[in-house]
Amino acid sequence: MLRYKENFSMSRKLKRMILGIADTCLIAMSFMISYIWLLRIVHPNILTYLPTYLITVGLYLCLGAIFKVFSRINRYVDITTVLAVGYSMVTAFLVHWLVINRWLYVIDMRLRFLSLSYLFSVLLICISRFVWSLLAQVINHERKSSLNLKRTLVVGAGEAASIFFKSLEIDDPKYDIIGIVDDNINKRGTYLHNNRVLGNIDDIATVVRDRHIEHVIIAIPSLSAGRIEEIVQVCNAIGVTVNRMPHAQDILINGFELNKLRDVSVSDLLGREVVRLDVAGLKNELRGKIILVTGAGGSIGSEICRQVIRFRPDKLLLVGQGENSIYHIHRELETAYGHRTQIIPIIADVKDRDKIFRLMTHHRPDIVYHAAAHKHVPLMEANPMEAVKNNIYGTKNVAEASKSAGVSKFVMVSTDKAVNPANVMGASKRIAEMIVTGLNEKGLKSGENGTKLSAVRFGNVLGSRGSVIPVFKEQIAKGGPITLTDRRMTRYFMTIPEASRLVIQSGMLSRGGEVFILDMGEPVKIYDLARKMITLSGLTEKDIQIVEVGIRPGEKLFEELLLTGEEVKQNIFEKIFVGQVATLPIEEVVSFVDSLEESDDLARKLIDFANQSVSNQVEVTKKKDFLTQVLELKTSSN
Repeated sequence: MLRYKENFSMSRKLKRMILGIADTCLIAMSFMISYIWLLRIVHPNILTYLPTYLITVGLYLCLGAIFKVFSRINRYVDITTVLAVGYSMVTAFLVHWLVINRWLYVIDMRLRFLSLSYLFSVLLICISRFVWSLLAQVINHERKSSLNLKRTLVVGAGEAASIFFKSLEIDDPKYDIIGIVDDNINKRGTYLHNNRVLGNIDDIATVVRDRHIEHVIIAIPSLSAGRIEEIVQVCNAIGVTVNRMPHAQDILINGFELNKLRDVSVSDLLGREVVRLDVAGLKNELRGKIILVTGAGGSIGSEICRQVIRFRPDKLLLVGQGENSIYHIHRELETAYGHRTQIIPIIADVKDRDKIFRLMTHHRPDIVYHAAAHKHVPLMEANPMEAVKNNIYGTKNVAEASKSAGVSKFVMVSTDKAVNPANVMGASKRIAEMIVTGLNEKGLKSGENGTKLSAVRFGNVLGSRGSVIPVFKEQIAKGGPITLTDRRMTRYFMTIPEASRLVIQSGMLSRGGEVFILDMGEPVKIYDLARKMITLSGLTEKDIQIVEVGIRPGEKLFEELLLTGEEVKQNIFEKIFVGQVATLPIEEVVSFVDSLEESDDLARKLIDFANQSVSNQVEVTKKKDFLTQVLELKTSSN
């Protein structure tokens, strides 16, 4: 196959040259046909038309470059290709007849000859493109037949499927498309890129058996979680593998290639809606700026880096304590984006106050995303002073260094465990929130200088290092059992890209002092999550048992997004709300933080302070949960 590609693949420049030469010959042929056609009426000297031919070729080549006639992939001939050729020839004709022939180069030229020549030229050039396309399809078909390709069924006959089929023709063939299924009954029996719609999604099992399908690709980015789960269950039962295309927002930002097909994940089965970013606003916010991300090697920090760098910042600073994780994210980003953005890896500990101040002063970042934190609940229960050092002192260091260096915006990644915290990790993050909002400079108006500090609060992130997902995967791989602390336990979940995008979007919307609260949707039972993961693995609960082991220290049966007495103040963007968050004066918070030291009752002190900060500030009335407030806010805005 490689030898085939070496022999028959041509560079784009060579293809343009061949097309230009071929079109020049076809125009000459058109002139000859017109000349022969008109011999019955007139008897002109053919040499008198040579200057006209040269002018026509010159005009066409110039206009063809403008209308991108030679830049199109000729395997995909469609109406746009025909229109491009037509626009070039019609414009050339008008310039030729109305300008050159009448004012610059006077010749006894009959309009009917010129018209016929241009008409035949359009026809022959368009026919040549269709012939080229047909030959390419024949060669591609012969090539496919010689390879051992997977017999594949595509779910969906819409725009996403069309993008997939076009990619399939560009890239090396990997799949032998046998047909399509789609729930739109009007599409049954129709064709998309020469692939027939064989039935609807409920017919997958029948189509797979009858046509010996080996692989299924879901090409409907908006397909519901329930429908995806049905497809996975059917495919598991009949022993075929399943992939799906990325979400529409990912395709819009990053484009699509065949290697971007991915396995169906548990997040697909949870039905999280895709976040639609304000792309234009973020380009204006991030392009050409210096961005610093702490915890850049972690799950959230590394994804923030991946999202930010797509908006072409001038410089991206990857700050992290772990050399391996920083090395891997730096290498990944340098390979893909190093030609347009300076990417600087920095091994630094946010607890090292002097170093953090030095690097802020040296690099002068415009925006700081603070994702560095200890997040593992049981470990922080056993090591409370480490939570204080990293989550509280570290946040204070980075926030104060940002203000000192004149950073425009500082965004801290927080957690729902900071709400009515029952554990050390949550209490440390709640105190960090109070530091960030307290350090914000009051009274700043739009356009004034000063660091705008804010925090973003959300729940569990699917697939992060501290998530339950990797644990469940490992347990399933070992044959079970899956261990749960309690079948009643629920958590809010969000995907890593979704959380990272909303953090970036929140930073753009920040005016200083806010605690942004992300709409996490409905809480998910961990037991249901375990069952869905068993389904994805192709097994059943008969194969993998689910066992309760009891709640660990510091854990709660359910998490919240609002403290007692807090309110959702404003919905400023899709899935982003500003919380009316109670806090203490920054002097009181700093005084408490400075008094902390290693002791047996350190955990109790942290939890008591984080909770009393609310009870001192808010007269508690009947509390509405976050989802109820969000629903009321959306209803009132409508």
